Order: sequence, then structure tokens, then C-alpha cells
Amino acid sequence: MDSTDEVIIERRGSAGIIRLNRPKALNSLTLPMVRVIVPALEDFAADPAIASVIVLGEGERGFCAGGDIRLLHRSGKEGTDEAETFWREEFLLNHAISRYPKPYVALMDGITMGGGVGLSAHGSHRVVTERTRLAMPETGIGYFPDVGATWLLPRAPGEAGTWMGLTGQTVGAADVIHAGFADHCVASSALPALIDAIAALPAAASAADVHALIRTMATEAGESRLATNRDVIDRAFSADTVEEILKALAGEPGKFAAEAASVIASRSPTSLKLTLRLLRAGRTSADLAECLDRELGACKGILYNHDFYEGVRAAVIDKDRNPKWFPASLSEVTADAIDRFFIPAQPPLFAR
Repeated sequence: MDSTDEVIIERRGSAGIIRLNRPKALNSLTLPMVRVIVPALEDFAADPAIASVIVLGEGERGFCAGGDIRLLHRSGKEGTDEAETFWREEFLLNHAISRYPKPYVALMDGITMGGGVGLSAHGSHRVVTERTRLAMPETGIGYFPDVGATWLLPRAPGEAGTWMGLTGQTVGAADVIHAGFADHCVASSALPALIDAIAALPAAASAADVHALIRTMATEAGESRLATNRDVIDRAFSADTVEEILKALAGEPGKFAAEAASVIASRSPTSLKLTLRLLRAGRTSADLAECLDRELGACKGILYNHDFYEGVRAAVIDKDRNPKWFPASLSEVTADAIDRFFIPAQPPLFAR
């Protein structure tokens, strides 16, 4: 197990510590990073001296802003298999985190988006701070919420996950806890002390011991905007088409509904329809593995979709923030067009 410049692996007391170390890139996840994290987790799991694992991001701005979107864009343009390789290994990591045999403590301090959600929200002990800014913003770049989000989002209270997935809006600590993506809020300034306290636990410490320790340092997360607006969210986002959701939002008074409608109208129509269908499929899925397999098939379809390249161009490459979606309207996105994203990837990630 080796550290690299981009991931720092450390043992401190009974804690195995994994630090994402690309602060200038908001700790965005690369394939080499995945390939360091996976064996580190395996080694920590097998080490009787390690009671728990702590995952955090270096720098002042965020935990992890997502995956290596430039690599995916380049791989798709050049027709290489790099994108699929990244997705396969990242998704297997997400699944491994969900089944990790020891307490997995994710410190979601600052920006936590996309792939950062996959590294944190599947863990057993998820900690947010007053600085947490979490989002699954993929509909804004012609993509869709992946890394197992199509399992997590449908399990948020009511239709909060549908709101999160379609709008891609950023939420804070209280909303992250309300949505079920985190368990505790701890002051950002207290995180070093929390790490030291977890590391000081005995090697035989249990998940309950870690939970109890975090609770002693937890603070109130404040008021959840999603909880406050739950009635509006549940009424509008319970519809099974994006068009019906927008119609319902138009019938709701107040700023919250108008803001949601405005944001959705700016997103990729194809991504919106794909995301909603994936979320509804995730609602009835048996487990995370089923959702990850379905997402992988959709990922491969994305590489043949205009809006992905246009969205990344507008957001990451040219940064003009003015994507030209095609098709440009929801009415032009047919059911057949969305069906193409549901061709299973071969081989599947998980044997059935």
C-alpha cells in the first residue's frame, strides 16, 4: 500500500487515514487515485490494529468535487476505453465502501459533488460541517447522477432526491442530513480533534463506539430547506415525466418552486429525462449493485450523446456557461432516445 502525490495514506493510532490530495483541483478523483484507495481500504480491513478508516480532502475548499471529467470527455472524443475503465473501477469502489467491514468515516467538509458523493455517502459514518456544499449537478453538463446516486436519491424522504437529481442544486449540512446522505454535523474547526479522538480509540472499537464518539462532538446542522419545502417538493416532483413536474411547479406559489423550475429549464433535456427514469428505476431496485450496473450502461451511452460533450465544453473547457443542448426541448426527446441508455454494459459489474 503506497501513498502517491494525489492520495496520502497514513496510520494514526487505530485509524487508517486516506487523504485526497489534489486541492487545486478540489480533490477531483482520478483513476490513479482510485487505484491507490482500493488497496488501502483492503489493507486497512485486514489489519487488526486498525479499527476504522477516515477519508478526507486536503485544502480549504472541499472534500472532493467529483470525477475526472476531462478524462471522460477526452476518452469519448478519442474513442479509447479509458472512460469505461474509470467508471468500472470507481463504481466497484463505491460498492466496496457500502459494504466495508469497519467503520468508514467520511469528512464531507466543503465541496462534495459527484464522485465525492460516491466516496462519502455510501459509508457507515458520514460527517458534514457548516462548510459542506453537496450536489449531484450532472444534468447541467449533459450527464446524470451516477456513483450509486440512483440508489441513494430515491431513498431520500419524499421526493427530495428527485429534486436533487433534476435540479442539481447545491445543498448544505442540514439538507444533506435530511436527504440521508450524512449522519452528523461537526464544526469544521473541530475536525482535527475528531480525527485524533477516533485514532485514539482502541483497536477493538466498534461502529457503535465511533458513532458515540462523533455524537459527542456533533453540533446542530440548522434548518433544512428541503424539509421546510417538503410539501411543495412532494407534490411537484412525484410526477413521472419532467414535463408534468414543470407543470406542477408552475402551479405552486412561492420562490422555491419558481427557482426549481428555472433551474430545470436550463438543464439538458436528454439528461433530465434520463435522470428521472434512472431515479424511478432505482426506487424499485433490489440493491446498490443493481443501480451501479444500470448506471454503467447509461455511462457508455453518454459517450455517444451530444449533450455530454457540449455540457463539458461549456462548463469545463471553454467555460462560457452557455451550452447548446440538442435536442433543445423536452418534447423533442423521445422515449426511444432514452431507451438507448438502458442497454446493459457487458460484462456486468456484478454477477447475478
